[in-house]
Amino acid sequence: MEIIDSHCHLDFPVLQSQLQDVLRRADEAGVRQFIVPGVNRANWDGVIRLGQQYGNIYPALGIHPCFLDANSEGDLAVLADYLAKHEAEVVAVGEIGLDLYESDKDRERQLDILNRQLRLAADFDKPVILHVRKAHDLMLQQLRRVGLARGGVVHAFSGSEQQAREYIRLGFKLGVGGSITYERAKKLRRTFSYLPLRALVLETDSPDMPLCGYQGETNYPERAALVAEVLAELRGMAPAEVAEVTMQNTREVFQIRT
Repeated sequence: MEIIDSHCHLDFPVLQSQLQDVLRRADEAGVRQFIVPGVNRANWDGVIRLGQQYGNIYPALGIHPCFLDANSEGDLAVLADYLAKHEAEVVAVGEIGLDLYESDKDRERQLDILNRQLRLAADFDKPVILHVRKAHDLMLQQLRRVGLARGGVVHAFSGSEQQAREYIRLGFKLGVGGSITYERAKKLRRTFSYLPLRALVLETDSPDMPLCGYQGETNYPERAALVAEVLAELRGMAPAEVAEVTMQNTREVFQIRT
């Protein structure tokens, strides 16, 4: 199998400190390419450097809804400058989105930052990487309003089948990660078992979102291979076929050449 981890944070200290070993183990597992999204201005330079240093690491830049307090009003202008300067290197605007998991007290600010980043994605003809928790219907409203030509990926999708099909209709792929390895996630596992495979991409969100059996441990990109195996089992397919189609999907949405 050859796999692309469509969402991992290789710049985070716990992975950065052991990066050579992380990449070696990933390669041994068949995980050969990596999309690394930025989450705020403080880590954009690090993400860009990774892409420049490694030919199989592809950077994205964005302001994550959970990191708004670490950003200033001027950071959106800086993001536009970065996208212009690194347009050929940056494969997406992300990780951006809406997170209303704990409360909606920052709802209006999140919406404002999200929509301004969606417009940047449209201006630079980039796909987006979306973080969405407890806000799928609200996110879909924004996407219908903006109408992104390049679509993107809904990271760690956990919504309903109806929401999934609406994202797909709007040109988005859905990120499949460690959540499907938990048998208790029956609804999500059932949804991913019959959605079109052409609409799915594999991800780990490492170092976060550990798979079943690794609770409490650091997550690693190598485990995208385990996600592929579980998804294949749920769909009654060969893991190699799941890996091949999801790899093509990821390359398509981010315009990555082989």
